[in-house]
Amino acid sequence: MHLLRVLLLASLTSLWAAAQNPVEAAHQWRVQHQPEILQGFTDLLRIPNVAADPTNLSRNADTLVAMLRQRHFDTRLLTMPGVPPVVFGEHLTPGALHTIVFYAHYDGQPITPSEWKTPPFEPTLRDVDGEKRIYARSAGDDKAAIYAQLVALDALEADKIPFRANIRFVWEGEEEAGSPHLEQILSANHDLVHGDVWLICDGPVDQSRKQTLVFGARGDTHLEITVYGPNHGLHSGHYGNWAPNPAMMLAQLLAGMKDEQGHVLIPHFYDGIEPLGPLEKKALALAPVNDDRLRQELSLGHVDGGGQHLLDLLNLPSLNVNGLSSGQTGAHANNVIPPTATADLDLRLVVGIDWQQQQNRVIDYIRSQGYFVVDTPPGADVLLQHSKVALVKKDTVGYNAVRTPMDLPIAEEVLTAVQNARGPVIEWPTMGGSVPLGAMERAAGTRTITVPIANHDDNQHAANENLRLQNLWDGIETMASLLYMR
Repeated sequence: MHLLRVLLLASLTSLWAAAQNPVEAAHQWRVQHQPEILQGFTDLLRIPNVAADPTNLSRNADTLVAMLRQRHFDTRLLTMPGVPPVVFGEHLTPGALHTIVFYAHYDGQPITPSEWKTPPFEPTLRDVDGEKRIYARSAGDDKAAIYAQLVALDALEADKIPFRANIRFVWEGEEEAGSPHLEQILSANHDLVHGDVWLICDGPVDQSRKQTLVFGARGDTHLEITVYGPNHGLHSGHYGNWAPNPAMMLAQLLAGMKDEQGHVLIPHFYDGIEPLGPLEKKALALAPVNDDRLRQELSLGHVDGGGQHLLDLLNLPSLNVNGLSSGQTGAHANNVIPPTATADLDLRLVVGIDWQQQQNRVIDYIRSQGYFVVDTPPGADVLLQHSKVALVKKDTVGYNAVRTPMDLPIAEEVLTAVQNARGPVIEWPTMGGSVPLGAMERAAGTRTITVPIANHDDNQHAANENLRLQNLWDGIETMASLLYMR
């Protein structure tokens, strides 16, 4: 009898322990409700979410408010006129010592429907190399993270696993436009959005598909450069060799900004970089080197960087040409010298470099190449007075890079929670993409750590964006473990 009682007690204890395991609860819930979960995710992806469509952005926000309220969260929209609302949800836990804030964004990049195999807001499930993927705008960036959090809430509630910290959600609707109003909205609601840590649930995991934890992100700003030739298109036979061609001028100007290894030649471009510390260097040394694999995947005959690995290069500022336009090509090509040529430059920043200073370094370089730089379209008088004229439009909104120390106590707690869900974790000092972490940290008085869940090959920001379903299933378990943090 005594032995039977011991065995029964042991069995009950085991059941209680299992019931308090958020990762197992999330896994079981997902397995049992997979069709409903996939349908709910599909319904969310069907709502268009590009910046040019404010009506549907509001639909997204209202839908997310309703979904949080169904899960017993105090929810509201944080608003300012003419700006997509921030969705805020909160659950206060009696006796909690800490507050954890989960951030993601519900807006998506613009679309060119003709480039998509299937319509971007008609989610389509496909089998790719034996794996299921769902194709839709924002499938990976960033609705997957939001939906994984919602499903994790369902799993914890079903297993009666309580929160041990105060839980808050901040889901933004303007991130893909550079988050120009985020800091203002957060500052106006400081007490609501403050937390011991903000978990940034955005971006892709390592190319090895192993779970990644990221302690910083690059900053970002842009410049648009237009150079000028004749005041209208000229016959290339009659005027070639005489009238300057702005397309060629711009190509020469851009070519002088980098060497053949991709090293930026603009004076002082790398000045001020804050070096990585010992823990950050160790993390990079331990991270997988995926360069050869990526070269094969992307059909790259060579890469920039002079032999440095991708992860090392992410900790340097970069200069990218997002696009060029001048004249016409293909069936629309004309035998003309075009009147203008324009390039959009994307400047990614690392800790220690100010975004406005980096803009000015590029502009100083343009001047050094003999260009008279203007900030409004030049008239004939200006064009006649100067041999070379460049119109430079500077982003009025940009943000600097941020990096959270890896040895903070809260960082160790987040790492443990993620390891409980996914096992060994890859740690990066810096993510290649940009998120306005500085605005969050200033306005909310907090630190930020990024917990991505999307697959690296999700076509983020491009046509045929997709999410590998296994990344969603894994993400649900990861979010459940984070929601259970103290």
